[in-house]
Amino acid sequence: MSRIAYVNGRYVPHREAAVHVEDRGYQFADAVYEVVHVHDGRFVDEEPHLDRLERSLREIRIPMPMPRAALARVLREVVRRNRITEGIVYFQVSRGVARRDHAFPTHPVRPALVVTAKRLKPFPAKIDGWKGTAITHPDQRWARCDIKTVGLLPNVLARQAAVEKGATEAIMIAPDGTVTEGASTTVWIVDRHGRLRTRDLGGNILPGCTRQVLMRLMREEGIEFVEGPFSESELRAAREAFVTSASSFVKPILAIDGAAVGDGTPGPITRRLFDIFSRHVSGMRNVPRAA
Repeated sequence: MSRIAYVNGRYVPHREAAVHVEDRGYQFADAVYEVVHVHDGRFVDEEPHLDRLERSLREIRIPMPMPRAALARVLREVVRRNRITEGIVYFQVSRGVARRDHAFPTHPVRPALVVTAKRLKPFPAKIDGWKGTAITHPDQRWARCDIKTVGLLPNVLARQAAVEKGATEAIMIAPDGTVTEGASTTVWIVDRHGRLRTRDLGGNILPGCTRQVLMRLMREEGIEFVEGPFSESELRAAREAFVTSASSFVKPILAIDGAAVGDGTPGPITRRLFDIFSRHVSGMRNVPRAA
């Protein structure tokens, strides 16, 4: 059975899915996107992702392509048609199709919506089989990384640099020497004093949905953490490091630029947070299953 995509009101075979050559997402990266993890047929943390989609659209002045409830139905239908029980659903909204001009179209344009889904390996049962390494890389992105835009070329180049060095992620370093985030993840450390830390939100940080949910879970568990800048040298001296995202979940980083983090194994705090988030994913009962 061919994979199915949703493109502007139509469910079509994935190989036939296409957008107009003058779609502003294609020509200007004038678009935003989201990715939601599907576990055991359930959408994980769907509401924070839809909240962030709406915020990103507001920030660049694109209206929602359809009411939120209708969008949720489209997402589930794409997952159903692709028979996904473990994977992701990707959805992208562009400003739409208009004659090429940098300024917004002066006439009404309908936002364009594309939705795809694909299978992924099941959520990791144990942290010991779920680990990664990282390199450091200069942060060369624009000043509004809080908007989840499709303009990801600096992220692409950073991740490619990581792949070419045999690593799984690139941790980006700002010109002032502080850590911002990964190419597609939020970065956390347990510093040499034992404090759990991640960067505070701002224009240069994406408000990660997994980050947000993990923080709520930590508050419920009474786990203390600090939001604020930390330096590259503090990253290198950390006892533990891990990244979070909709597809990384809680992933230990065991080496940075070839040097072991701590003793080179997942640390106790990372292990505890992995377990807490695993229970959250497997215990979601109030989100309807994809039909």
